[in-house]
Amino acid sequence: MAGRSRNTPDHPSAAGGGEPGEGLLPADFDLADLYGARGSDDEDLDDSAVLVPPVSLPPDAELVAAALAVPLISYAVKLARWTQPHRPVDEFGDLADGDREAAARLLGLAPAEGEVAEEAVVEAMRAWALACDLDLVETGTTAKGEHAAIPGPDLDAVEQGDPSVVLGLWLDAAGIMRELAAEADSLAPEGDGDEEDADEDGLADVEQAREAAAELLDEALQVLYEMTAFADPGEETVPLGVLAALLVVPEGEEPDEEMLGEITDVMVALDPMLGDLAELGLLEHRPIDPELFEEEDAEEAGTAPAVAGGAEPDEAEAARFGTVRLTPLGQYAVREWLMELGYDAPLVGDLAEGDAETLLRGITESANVLPDRELAAWLSGREPVAAARELLAAARGQDPQSPVRRMLCGVALEELGEPARPAVLEVVDDPELGGAARAWLRAQGVEIAAPERPVALWTAVDSFAAVMLTSEGDAGRLRELVAGLPVTDNPASYFGELWRVEHPYTAQVLEIVGELHLDRAVAKEARKAAFRARSQQR
Repeated sequence: MAGRSRNTPDHPSAAGGGEPGEGLLPADFDLADLYGARGSDDEDLDDSAVLVPPVSLPPDAELVAAALAVPLISYAVKLARWTQPHRPVDEFGDLADGDREAAARLLGLAPAEGEVAEEAVVEAMRAWALACDLDLVETGTTAKGEHAAIPGPDLDAVEQGDPSVVLGLWLDAAGIMRELAAEADSLAPEGDGDEEDADEDGLADVEQAREAAAELLDEALQVLYEMTAFADPGEETVPLGVLAALLVVPEGEEPDEEMLGEITDVMVALDPMLGDLAELGLLEHRPIDPELFEEEDAEEAGTAPAVAGGAEPDEAEAARFGTVRLTPLGQYAVREWLMELGYDAPLVGDLAEGDAETLLRGITESANVLPDRELAAWLSGREPVAAARELLAAARGQDPQSPVRRMLCGVALEELGEPARPAVLEVVDDPELGGAARAWLRAQGVEIAAPERPVALWTAVDSFAAVMLTSEGDAGRLRELVAGLPVTDNPASYFGELWRVEHPYTAQVLEIVGELHLDRAVAKEARKAAFRARSQQR
């Protein structure tokens, strides 16, 4: 498994005098640099470019409750306890016929008296097989040579809700179901389906199909994991067609007729596999309405009208094409699988336990982090004035990432709001923080003088540098900032002041202005100023 992340802030906002809408982090990678975007022909894809977005997981107690509430898991646990002190089985570890019906009754799949439906027995035996696979039930031979089943050693811990045992058990079950789902898809009937005539080539084809199905399912789970990480609460459900399109259509392209056919094929292939995983609580899945295929056949035969003009279906109609949502248990599983493969799969709030310096440096130095959520996690429960003081102290510095730290500090101050005023008032005369502090206070409605000219110019360079560092590959954001510079009718005078600003990024900022400004006269003066700033740095 691999993941991808765009490192886009949740609610980008200004800091240090920047404009609203500016982003927060430097790593807005193209999908071509991330998982799955280059296709299977690119064998030189560097795993170091793979980014897995951070997710928020509920407490272990909630995950445990969700795992034990999964019917198949609940059934397996009940059957394991039912074997106490022991229960006879055959040489294969299967229940005898009479006990199979008793198991179905125990699980509530059949009435206490009367005939037991075959479907109920089949479901009970699925739960029994899972209990054996998970070692909730152990089978063996007694001293008398009889085959018997007994409860497994972890059953007590499972029933007591031990988080590590329960979640480990559920994860094993999810892994089994994940393998079975891919295997079942690879065995879908094709041609005459005569397995007796299958030769070695046929078996090889089945294995190849199984691997392809497993790869498709893994890719779908990865995309769902990322989409869930970036989704707003309550917006995690994904139409199956959207999921399939993300797997088929290269980023930035519109699907052509061939791709539309591939999307349909992927939807049809994924639908039953996702349904299998939904049984373990890994997903919430609404399958494709089978009547759609009948309607399609009727339309082709001319006996039913197609949607006039190709009109977009409403929400209810669109849902008939299938939907899927990765549950918190599903996020937990995919994250565990990614970490097993050596990928860094962080949780939101991983940086919240440290101090403000650790927080700000961690955000600026980590490619796969959601800044707004990490800041909110750090601020949660902290006293506003003390938190603001700590953040402002951590924002100081002249190192390469210091402008981004000051931008992040500004975002955190916006989150804190009015309660942070006393701490901000303390730094209004600080040469590095004063300009942004005064701007923040004025936005809060505090009457305070504007910063002195040198501080204002330094803050302008610092704010521009922060955007420059966080907009890698996005010239549009920089053009907006360049266009908003307060250049007067005398650009030589303005840039004559700006190039003298003692900031580590003065020259780079002027070079970008010279490259992107649409007014040739302004761009020329900016380039001259950049040359002077470079000379001053030497």
